[in-house]
Amino acid sequence: MDEDLTEGYSEPCGQCGNVCWGLTDAEQFFCKNCHNVIERTKDVVDSSTYSANNRISHFPSGTRKRNGREGGRKWIVCEGFQFILKHQAEALVGLGVCPEFKKKVLWNFWMRYLQKTRQAYTKNPRITNGSPGDITSDSEPESLALNESSEASLPNRVSSALEDSGNTSDGKLSVCSGSLDAAYYSFAKESKSRHLMTMPRTLALCHLALLWMREAITLADLLRLVSKRHVPYINVHEHFPEEMKIFGKDCKFFIAESIPSYRMVHREASLLAKVMELPTFPPVSQDCLLHPALLCLRYTMDANLPDELHLLVCKVMEKTAMGNDFFLTFDPAGPKQRLPCYDLQAAALIIVTMKLLFKLDDQTEWMLSRKADKRREKHHMKKKTTTGSKMFSLRRWYMSVQPALESAREREEQAEARQAWKSKKPVVPNLKNKTLVLKRRRVVEQLQSNFHTLTGSTMEQQPPAPSSFLFLWGTEEGADGPSLHHKRLAFLMEKKGRARCLVNRKYWHPALRLCHPRECREHFLELESSLPRMYVWLLGLFSFLLGVSQAQLHGEVIQVERRLLRGKGMR
Repeated sequence: MDEDLTEGYSEPCGQCGNVCWGLTDAEQFFCKNCHNVIERTKDVVDSSTYSANNRISHFPSGTRKRNGREGGRKWIVCEGFQFILKHQAEALVGLGVCPEFKKKVLWNFWMRYLQKTRQAYTKNPRITNGSPGDITSDSEPESLALNESSEASLPNRVSSALEDSGNTSDGKLSVCSGSLDAAYYSFAKESKSRHLMTMPRTLALCHLALLWMREAITLADLLRLVSKRHVPYINVHEHFPEEMKIFGKDCKFFIAESIPSYRMVHREASLLAKVMELPTFPPVSQDCLLHPALLCLRYTMDANLPDELHLLVCKVMEKTAMGNDFFLTFDPAGPKQRLPCYDLQAAALIIVTMKLLFKLDDQTEWMLSRKADKRREKHHMKKKTTTGSKMFSLRRWYMSVQPALESAREREEQAEARQAWKSKKPVVPNLKNKTLVLKRRRVVEQLQSNFHTLTGSTMEQQPPAPSSFLFLWGTEEGADGPSLHHKRLAFLMEKKGRARCLVNRKYWHPALRLCHPRECREHFLELESSLPRMYVWLLGLFSFLLGVSQAQLHGEVIQVERRLLRGKGMR
């Protein structure tokens, strides 16, 4: 068939020089020797050279029969998500996560999820004929032991149950999608009620497994690794095997062109933990890197705050009982128990401590800064290098952090603009538009190639090495500013008898009213204009470090203040 359609075209291949042409499903000429796909034209054969005479010629399709799964195999949606989870786990292990994370934790979580949602590892799976089932009897759970042979694909009982669902009356495979059970996943109501897997839930499952292993990667770190392309998520379907062709309805399951928010992944993780009926998570001890004390130390270093601040943060943590095992341990079955946001809670503790020290009402913090500057000048005139020259000035700290923050935001915006959010591997929504989709993809690639040739830039840029810190403080080359870690906070404390008290005697906070959990909405937007600017700026700094919204971080600050001021009657 190919020899008849390509007869008369004897131009050699541009890559290997052979004359052995075939025809693809989209009526494109390709070399059978090196699989180079070309676009035949009347005037110009070499499409790598930009010319105003380039044009696309149309060739009749002839009598070729097209098949939606030609060259593929029968597969189900869960296999696609299992492939994605496998690659995400391998990426995390490559970044330093314990190798047991993939084989002993995430895989068991995945099997438990399939069993609890009755998609696999059960005698009576919900998916029996490619459509929502009406099974009412409970299935008996089977063994959840890990085995290497089952990692490659789902159990045969699920694939065999769906084997007949992809066949039409004339014996040909259905072309509505590449997978067999896409119709089952397409029911929005069923998908929500039966907690079917989605792309954001793959990250939620990884987050739960990381928490179970007590790894140092928080949810904010995980999302940042995803945004930097260290963990596969965006257009991960491009790495699917050739036999697992995505087509039609599969597009809305596996194509991800944006990163989910912190709030969404956290909500999905909480939901999955309840659906899977997970037991109580291992406790977060003081030597665990997820403990608020160690997280606060990490964030104070990244924000260029003095080391002495960490001691005061630990005192606030003890006062609020946020370092207790009961508060840090997650029990999905516990009453009113929510999945802890360890990173947000650590940042909220730092902000509350800063409010205790400097008040942050746009007046007190600058007055204390002037006092610190005067003491430093006084000691400088006396040529003393004692505590006076090492006093921490919030004004100097703001002047050093603000330009670094603006530069980091600009770099992140530029990096996000350079990212390729659209898939390089075209996905065909239906056979009718297949030729049009492939043609548009070729035009885009040609334009990108010409643009990079004209600008002299490289098309592919390697992502920078991952780091736990966004800023570099010190005197090294490329540092964001001078380090203030060695500065002292002694002038903010005064002796009162045998005790040491804060110079700032007042503390302000918004109304700590209790709202109904289902009816409460974030109040930050309505309060933002009335809040002190320094407090809002501090929220912006830590929200940038964590990749969350200011409103969400403000909500965590309110929770810490409720625990700190409970029964104190402070206003």
